[in-house]
Amino acid sequence: MQQYGVFLDKHAICMVGLLIACHPSIARTAPVICTPLERPVSISNIHKRLLDNLSTSIIVFDDELKLSYINLAAESLLAISGRQIQNAWIGDIFHNAEQDIADITNAANTQHSFTKRRTDLQLPQGRTILVDYTITPLNETENMQVLMELYGLNYAERINKEEALVSTHETTRELVRGLAHEIKNPLGGIRGAAQLLARELPDSELTDYTNVIIEEADRLHNLVDRLVGSKKLPELQAINIHEVLERVRSLIEAEVADKDILIERNYDPSIPDVMADSEQLIQAVLNIVRNAMQALESPNVRHKTGTIMLTTRVLRNITIGAVFHRLAARIEIIDNGPGIPEELISSIFYPMISGRAEGTGLGLSIAHSIIKQHKGMIECSSKPGQTIFAIFIPVADA
Repeated sequence: MQQYGVFLDKHAICMVGLLIACHPSIARTAPVICTPLERPVSISNIHKRLLDNLSTSIIVFDDELKLSYINLAAESLLAISGRQIQNAWIGDIFHNAEQDIADITNAANTQHSFTKRRTDLQLPQGRTILVDYTITPLNETENMQVLMELYGLNYAERINKEEALVSTHETTRELVRGLAHEIKNPLGGIRGAAQLLARELPDSELTDYTNVIIEEADRLHNLVDRLVGSKKLPELQAINIHEVLERVRSLIEAEVADKDILIERNYDPSIPDVMADSEQLIQAVLNIVRNAMQALESPNVRHKTGTIMLTTRVLRNITIGAVFHRLAARIEIIDNGPGIPEELISSIFYPMISGRAEGTGLGLSIAHSIIKQHKGMIECSSKPGQTIFAIFIPVADA
């Protein structure tokens, strides 16, 4: 075989390799009759490519429950790198999971599969995920292995919550647009009448009263415009997400120069460009970061130094709304403020909802609208000492 191999061009070699990989009887004898050059495609490589393109999270452990394989969906779900945790013991991947480990060990010993529903798994970085998982012992190989299929419920619930939020948000915005039209008409009449009255007043000092009417009418007009929001569609182009974040950081650092608030960064430089309108995305992120800054100025803050962390990561095989994306960028704005009250957390993206007495409740609503126009989504989780706003934007070439 080797003496004829030199006459094969690259195309022929690839076809031979594909035939070897796809035909079981040839694949079993391929190591004997073929050289490495003539076997560019292998069964294991095809299986790996298939598993890496699944949206289901797959982990394989050996007979000692050490990691032997993890696909890209599982890496994304667990927010870990397969290369960094290769051969890691299961207890180093899932913390405080003694009962789960005991159940998996028992299943491996008895060769029985089982499924566990709604289980909290604690990850090394302190994050906890809610999952269903299925354990299947594999004894077809020389050494026994354990297949673990993970189904992230946090993510499924997040999608349902996001869809409900989008539907309610659209209904609310249509209602606000209708009200805005009805409010603007009498406002225009009040303002016009005040201007005419000011011209007829005999005493110029009395115009102070008409000026108040005009100024308040203008203020209400501007408030209604902000409630309705811009109907301008984003002008999408490929941009570097970190340029947006650095612009926001420079603006916020100028605002907190005299305050005890630090702006920190933790970027993933490997993120490809995203399709976005740079100015609108700056506005959305700026609204969220300003919300964090205002939370850190709250009298409920118990520490001296406030911290706002800007982080970026790339996610693989992610569903945003009803659309599946191979790659997406995740932007997180994290602050160590007092947190958002539990009764507000489910409605903070609605207009006029604010936890501050002086707040208008428009900043987060506008941010949500902008991200939705970019075919992305935004979510929030909060507890005292840590509030996380996460923005997901599809990557340009995904």
